[in-house]
Amino acid sequence: MHTPELISPRSPRVVAARRLARRNFRSKDRRFIAEGPQAVREAVAHRGGDGQATLTELFTTVEAAERYAEIVDAARATGARVHYAADTVLAEVSQTVTPQGLVGVCRFLDSPFEEILTARPRLVAVLAHVRDPGNAGTVLRCADAAGADAVVLTDASVDLYNPKSVRASVGSLFHLPVAVGVPVEQAVGGLKAAGVRILAADGAGDDDLDDELDAGTMSGSTAWIFGNEAWGLPEETRALADAVVRVPIHGRAESLNLATAAAVCLYASARAQRRPGGCRAR
Repeated sequence: MHTPELISPRSPRVVAARRLARRNFRSKDRRFIAEGPQAVREAVAHRGGDGQATLTELFTTVEAAERYAEIVDAARATGARVHYAADTVLAEVSQTVTPQGLVGVCRFLDSPFEEILTARPRLVAVLAHVRDPGNAGTVLRCADAAGADAVVLTDASVDLYNPKSVRASVGSLFHLPVAVGVPVEQAVGGLKAAGVRILAADGAGDDDLDDELDAGTMSGSTAWIFGNEAWGLPEETRALADAVVRVPIHGRAESLNLATAAAVCLYASARAQRRPGGCRAR
């Protein structure tokens, strides 16, 4: 039976982890926080391109260490430092109202945009001007579920490592390459040069998603650009796309929120690509 070794919120390890709630410290340390058993489990399994373990530290309560013993043991096996913390101390490190007892400190894991292009992606989600961290994480999760090859966050979008983004991704952050801070013009130009068709998702788009599917134009490599939650995509970004596509509203709803629209678009592409003749057809 373990006893908490960290009992003071003023412990240097606790202070160092707690400051990762702020973007400037995350950028300086190149570390971020992953909370909860699912995120920590995925962090334990992930390694960076240099082969190093992504998880560097794990804070756990005694109760959580017993409940999730396999995660704690796996974390220790990767070389991560495991700290047993009092509940009150864990709450100081946590960014949630009801902590689940596991908080991991992880290395940054974003990929260079050039590496994403070199891999010849067939389905990419580009987040342009997405400012809400929960939406960013949810779109990343949708992209992962739809089998996308990569996600790109432009320089006008929210920080990938915002604690709300990490939580909303529910571990998907650790599953697929993500490039950050890429100017939208560079993202579109690079993807087009790699043979990827660019579709901008916009409720006022000239092209209908159903029509695109019926016409068989979505079976090739595709990147979807998703815009700001409130005001969509600016005209200059829409102009970069090969087509501006709207998700049809068949009922009486005024619109779809960003994450829902992204899921519809990404799954439409995934299905088209897996049909006979599609770029993922087997």
